[in-house]
Amino acid sequence: MTEDVPIAGDGTKDSAWTLLVVAGLLEPVWVTAMKLSEGFTDVVWAAATFIALFFSMYLLGKSLKMNIPMGTAYAVWVGIGAIGALIVGILLFNEPSDLLRLFFVLLIVVGIVGVQVTSK
Repeated sequence: MTEDVPIAGDGTKDSAWTLLVVAGLLEPVWVTAMKLSEGFTDVVWAAATFIALFFSMYLLGKSLKMNIPMGTAYAVWVGIGAIGALIVGILLFNEPSDLLRLFFVLLIVVGIVGVQVTSK
């Protein structure tokens, strides 16, 4: 039902993973913009939210079309976004950064790497 579609680079699985990682990195961008929009009352930040969200989901969709399994892609996408949002929260919004919290973030990273390695 799906086919390999050359959308970035040569259309290989590596290209699909690159798109997926970029899509995941856009997650904390739109979440941060949403926070800065103050409930969508700041039009510039609200627009930034929707633009980053659109491109994040668009690239996720392209990676799915290039045959990354749906569950794998979604888990990696959400994991990258969650870690990114946590890092942005710590660095920009003075959110807690205790060792136990960081340990569990490390577990997410290990899980993302494990999913990527085992899906080849």
